[in-house]
Amino acid sequence: MSKGTILAVDDEPDILIALEDLFEDEYRVLTSAKPEEALDILRADPDIAVVVSDQRMPGMTGDALLAEARSFHEAQAILLTGYADISAVIAALNRGGIIGYVAKPWDPTLLRATVRNAYERHRLGRDLATERALLRGLLDHAEEAISFKDAKGRFVRLNARKAGLVGSTVEACLGRTETEVADTAEAREAEAVDRRAIAAGEAGSTVIARGALGAERWSHIIRVPIRGGVGEVTHLATIERDVTEQKSLEARLRQSDKMQALGTLAGGIAHDFNNLLTAILGSLELVGPKIADQPRVKRLVDNATGAAQRGSALTKRLLSFSRSNDAHARPVDPNALIEGMSALFGSSLGSLVRVERELEPDMPFALVDPDQLELAVLNLCINARDAMPDGGTVTISTRRAEIHDDPDLKPGTYAVVTVADEGTGIPPEILERVCEPFFTTKAVGQGTGLGLAMVFGLAQQAGGRLRITSEVGQGTRIELALPRADGTVEGTESEVAPVVPNAVSPARILVVDDDPEVRHVTASFLNDFGYSETEASDGRSALALLEQGHSFDLVVADLAMPGMTGVELASAIRQRFAGVPVLLLTGHAEAVQIPEDLPVMTKPFASAELAARVSQLLEAAV
Repeated sequence: MSKGTILAVDDEPDILIALEDLFEDEYRVLTSAKPEEALDILRADPDIAVVVSDQRMPGMTGDALLAEARSFHEAQAILLTGYADISAVIAALNRGGIIGYVAKPWDPTLLRATVRNAYERHRLGRDLATERALLRGLLDHAEEAISFKDAKGRFVRLNARKAGLVGSTVEACLGRTETEVADTAEAREAEAVDRRAIAAGEAGSTVIARGALGAERWSHIIRVPIRGGVGEVTHLATIERDVTEQKSLEARLRQSDKMQALGTLAGGIAHDFNNLLTAILGSLELVGPKIADQPRVKRLVDNATGAAQRGSALTKRLLSFSRSNDAHARPVDPNALIEGMSALFGSSLGSLVRVERELEPDMPFALVDPDQLELAVLNLCINARDAMPDGGTVTISTRRAEIHDDPDLKPGTYAVVTVADEGTGIPPEILERVCEPFFTTKAVGQGTGLGLAMVFGLAQQAGGRLRITSEVGQGTRIELALPRADGTVEGTESEVAPVVPNAVSPARILVVDDDPEVRHVTASFLNDFGYSETEASDGRSALALLEQGHSFDLVVADLAMPGMTGVELASAIRQRFAGVPVLLLTGHAEAVQIPEDLPVMTKPFASAELAARVSQLLEAAV
């Protein structure tokens, strides 16, 4: 540890030598016989801790020297004087220029003690000044809101961030409690938590929210009780950090995990449900000809078929929610899509909401993924319902729009779908954020924050736009503009029932499916078409039949099977039995990655679809 520095000033050289001999073992001693020179030494060396000066010196007295030094230096000052100079000592003490004096001739022990006390006082002052500078720097530049309060909750120190949070200035807060600064519910709650922290005597933390629901700012507050000399809590330090972004990231992670789990669950449910529907619809179709002369039974079968077909439509919606691949845009009639959602609106929106349609005739077809558009309209209607807790009217309208003045859109014709409600409306500060992923104003568990984000993403992906206008208390209007589909309209359903092509020549078909009901229905369809069919319960059994010499013209296999998937079976057949085509059937197309050159049919399917696809593959293989 380095020695402290003292400066001895006296016009008599013998005195300076005596002082240097007295202190050189404990301190670094500087000496000067001239007051002016001593001031220069002080200006050049800020680390000098103590100045010991004689009173009577030519040109400048000791008390005058020490008074001037005090104006620019922090060194502690001790005056050496005879009894005749006591008036000068008193004057110097009154001016605060010195902390003590020692009479000549001095007692070495007393002089050492006086210098030692002065040196300790200087060191403590330096330490205190350093701590104050550090605290001031921390308070002024920290991103956190920091405060120090006494045991009664009154501000002792705080920074501008903390003062801003309580709606005041630093100067106005000092010596006052939070409720004295601003008597709010938030301030009263903060004081109550402060009192509990002081009583407990242990550091703790809380997380609070400020602001309107949906636009709140989250803060993490740490409270640290500070104890005095006898162990009692004398002060409380609070450190408040804005954790809004962290909370947002945590919420996004939780929602992302939840949505991934829901998507996986939805895909699994859709796969199983499609297998059930394939067996149900297939069985109902197979029994149809057998009851043609029994109208009452036929009516029941038709009712069951209609219900199963509605279940198939519901499963498609479930799959559109769960899938993670890119949307498949194709020409879609917005009017027909909205009309087809009537039953879905009734089951999803409840009895308090009335849906009105204002559909412009001769609407252009939109180029968009129909499943995604249907999900987007449904999400907008559900949001509208939630904005009208007491019920009301949701208006869904369509119109043709010529857009040429939007820098973000290509000029041209657009199909515009609008959903308007009579609800509570959206405040301006929240309106700017409603399309952010995972942003929601709904209570926990009542919203994912993905509805409008998904609609916005659909508009961007389709090359369109989303516009939201809202007024608090008057309702919200959301417009989704989608580009017109050019060329021939695809994907429209024909009113004429497809013709089932019968087998033009005998063919042997191997049906592979782990679900016995689905396998039986598929085999029965093929048998009715005039083909010879053989059944296998899994991929290994199918390969075993082929290896045993059984010859097949086509293999119809399920995609998701235990042990060996349909894709793996198709790969094995191509490698070992070249020339045998494979048709995959699936209830969930994303369960396994399917090569682009493998033909696929989705479940449930009608017999005519299967017949047409089988005939096509057999003709291509000839």
